[in-house]
Amino acid sequence: MNKTDKFFDSIKGKRVCFVGIGTSNLPLIELFAKKGAVVSACDRQSYEALGDNAKRAEKAGAQLILGDDYLSNIDTDILFRSPGTPFYKPELEALKKKGVVVTSEMEVFFDLCPCKIIAVTGSDGKTTTTTIISELLKAAGKTVHLGGNIGTPLLPIIESIGEDDYAVVELSSFQLISMRKSPDIAVVTNLAPNHLDIHKDMDEYIESKRNIVLHQNAFSKAVLNLDNEISDSFSKDVRGKLVKFSRRNTVENGAYLDNDTIFYNDYGKITEIMSYKNIRIAGMHNVENYLAAISAVWGIVNTDTIVEVAKTFGGVEHRAEFVRELDGVEYYNDSIASSPTRTIMGTLSLYDEKIIVIAGGYDKHIPYEPLGPVICDKVKLLILLGDTAPKIEKAVKESENYKENNPVIIKVDNMEQAVEAARKHAQKGDRVSLSPASASFGLYKNFVERGNHFKSIVNNLK
Repeated sequence: MNKTDKFFDSIKGKRVCFVGIGTSNLPLIELFAKKGAVVSACDRQSYEALGDNAKRAEKAGAQLILGDDYLSNIDTDILFRSPGTPFYKPELEALKKKGVVVTSEMEVFFDLCPCKIIAVTGSDGKTTTTTIISELLKAAGKTVHLGGNIGTPLLPIIESIGEDDYAVVELSSFQLISMRKSPDIAVVTNLAPNHLDIHKDMDEYIESKRNIVLHQNAFSKAVLNLDNEISDSFSKDVRGKLVKFSRRNTVENGAYLDNDTIFYNDYGKITEIMSYKNIRIAGMHNVENYLAAISAVWGIVNTDTIVEVAKTFGGVEHRAEFVRELDGVEYYNDSIASSPTRTIMGTLSLYDEKIIVIAGGYDKHIPYEPLGPVICDKVKLLILLGDTAPKIEKAVKESENYKENNPVIIKVDNMEQAVEAARKHAQKGDRVSLSPASASFGLYKNFVERGNHFKSIVNNLK
């Protein structure tokens, strides 16, 4: 009997409770019920608000504990904490004192996983870096299981994972805070103040992230960003192979950028990989993501494969994602940009030349003034729709650097009209990007539905 079989045998008849009845927990609820556990699931939301998720959990055999006191009425042997539930929450502390095992999907997955695990954390870039690593390994012919904070729980498929496969996972600070096992290859993209509304302070946030390297053994590899002071400070905790990547300096062991060219230094053996201009996804932050990913897979994936993926990979869906080129015009989907800050830091930071932007959507009553000057600097044609269109137009026209028709502003009623206007005005060499700077509600259920609709319209252009 292998480790996984022993684990599932051990939970038969045990009371197992899952915090949160969202899409990531539902496969776990179904799995544990199928394996003979007595399953319950708790959530702050009402039965009506949970909708189909509540029905699916009930159908699997779970007892539901709902409402504001959802954490106060738990009687269980094992509790699976969702990443969004703070580790030090008083109700969880009280359960631990009563002898309840408080764990998480990722903790159990790390304990049971039969294959090598590559894990990525950081304040920015972790989703893209995780995805690039996955793409590189798949292109090299490896069987890859992508999951973690990126949205897919891996424990439900644990029985189908082979010893020679690779698990590539994105880990948030909320997942790492309780973990006492580190991956075979750990990657830290960068660290800066983040999630301080949930963590007690910056120290707790950093210490959570440190767990990605703290429990590695001498056969492990840690990939750290030399250009980020906090990431680099983890060097002292590394027991195995230490690899650095850098956009600004040469390194002793790892990938780095020198002028326009990416190199890899393998303890003095330097390999030229490619010009960073081969990377299809735009922005110097994505060059940094490639440096991290290359450092993670060096020795597993060859140089030709790295270059091929860089040239063809269009990016993570809905994050400055390349959609298609038509009549010499490139179309990008940045539907994830549901706030002015995301648009400023995302699409509007990527290109040297002025672009065409489609923006606007649901009004979350956040200020748009900071967006105006950046649009004036970076946008030649601004196409606006939705409730926030007047706010964005006002922010642009009241900017000190606004000049009449610079940018040109067009207002439309829907996404079809927006794409039609973009195509009509775009010239060969232009870039068109959906980057709404607004939430999707009102017109769409979420940013995914919005991005998919945009892509569908663009891909159907004749």
